[in-house]
Amino acid sequence: MKIVVLMEDGIGKGNLLYEHGLSIYIETKEHKILLDTGKSEKTLDNARALNVPLNEVDTLVLSHGHYDHSGGILSFYKINQNARIYMRRNAGGDYYNGERFIGIDKEILKLPNIIYTDDYFKIDENLFLFSKITGRREWPASNKMLSKKESGRMLSDDFTHEQCLVVKEDGNEVLFSGCAHNGILNILDRYKDFSEKEATAVFSGFHMMKSAPYEKDEEAVIKNIGKELRNSSTVFYSGHCTGDAAYSILKEEMQDNLHKMYPGLEIII
Repeated sequence: MKIVVLMEDGIGKGNLLYEHGLSIYIETKEHKILLDTGKSEKTLDNARALNVPLNEVDTLVLSHGHYDHSGGILSFYKINQNARIYMRRNAGGDYYNGERFIGIDKEILKLPNIIYTDDYFKIDENLFLFSKITGRREWPASNKMLSKKESGRMLSDDFTHEQCLVVKEDGNEVLFSGCAHNGILNILDRYKDFSEKEATAVFSGFHMMKSAPYEKDEEAVIKNIGKELRNSSTVFYSGHCTGDAAYSILKEEMQDNLHKMYPGLEIII
């Protein structure tokens, strides 16, 4: 399994572009997969620079309904009309950060090859998607600013539009999430409903980014997450919405169990 990070927030390999967003290419014996498309067509520019064949992608998964994960979908569609696009039915909802709209471009919902997914959605023997993540262990504090508009009312976002992808090959299972808004521990708890083994690797932002310094209780949550994850055999790759401060705290706890994602990172599993 080859995994290539196409878009990330921080500086990457060579002259690759970077911006706030996430996109990961996954290639297996049977599939060419794209998890998210970043914020813009810059993701496609990076793919060309890395010789990643986006025109051959057969499966595009939208992890959740935010612009920084969906912004390249319409540009992607111009070069690939064959890929099936898997998203949650409410991924096209009205989502906000404070007063700022952060949902997806509504034009995406008009594309003919969208497949709306269930709480568990089996694509084939090697790919499945899951959502309905209801646990609230160590809930990310940065979620508090995020909301959704329903029937004219602003409500706290419950992130039912978030889904995770699991790719299986040669005895390995790799879990991909966009931002882990539901909390990485809760996602891993839900993953156990579908697999008896720990994931070989996890690629995900952890949505811990904060502009102001962490309060003591917030820092304690991050440390607790790191302590729990370091006892796992899983190797974690994170970035995007994790934030440098949180990453440093996690890295201190997790050591070699945690690595940073960046544009151009390539992993063979």
